[in-house]
Amino acid sequence: MHKPQSFFHLHLISDATGETLLAAGRAAAAQYKNVRAIEHIYPLVRTQKQLEKVFDNIDRQPGIVLYTIVDQTLARLVDERCAAMGLPSVSVLEPVLNVLQSYLGPPAGRRVGAQYVLDADYFRRIDALNFTMEHDDGQLPQDVDQAEIVLVGISRTSKTPTSIYLANRGIRTANIPILLDMPLPQELARARGPLIVGLVASAERIAQVRRNRVLGAECSSYTDRSAITQELEYARQLCNRHGWPIIDVTRRSIEETAAAILALRGKSW
Repeated sequence: MHKPQSFFHLHLISDATGETLLAAGRAAAAQYKNVRAIEHIYPLVRTQKQLEKVFDNIDRQPGIVLYTIVDQTLARLVDERCAAMGLPSVSVLEPVLNVLQSYLGPPAGRRVGAQYVLDADYFRRIDALNFTMEHDDGQLPQDVDQAEIVLVGISRTSKTPTSIYLANRGIRTANIPILLDMPLPQELARARGPLIVGLVASAERIAQVRRNRVLGAECSSYTDRSAITQELEYARQLCNRHGWPIIDVTRRSIEETAAAILALRGKSW
């Protein structure tokens, strides 16, 4: 018997964008299947006045407070206010900073948003995103050898979102659709630079996604499970013929698929 879903308020306070905090909060909350977090995100909180406004909201909807605040005065204020309100609070970065400090010694100074410095790594990610968007869905196949990773697969195997996720990691990624009985670009077979990976999923899963995509339209071979099975078999044959590894994304999130691709990339280097 399924338990009814319950809810709790999760307040996320950050002196930067809050992306790190949001990812940590969601990863932890996901362990509770029958409980859903109502997220309240407060980015760029860097003054006591801003913090007071945040706690006005928390007072109206009390819950768990997670924060990433470098300024120790503000961080202490968060803990004090939460203690006074009887609410749990956790500094997500502090335990990690403590471990680093025990090993590396104290940092020269704490910097707000230090992970977002406009350095070479930042511009590498921007370049990768631009490349990936320009080479989405088989565009500019003549440039495929400039990619670091190329994803191939039939429609609705998560090629585009996985490509964008990898690009956010600074990896120039292209993706090319596999169409039944249609040859792939010749440049792909000749490419020596990129890791080429085939993405597949169960016919049932792809049919479901495609039906949602064409909601209201008449059924066709695009959503027919037997036709999809043929497409998948053709895709597998192409990948096997060229020796490209295949990843089944049926039960994988985008993040898990990307991690599997990066593991393959590590083995090939």
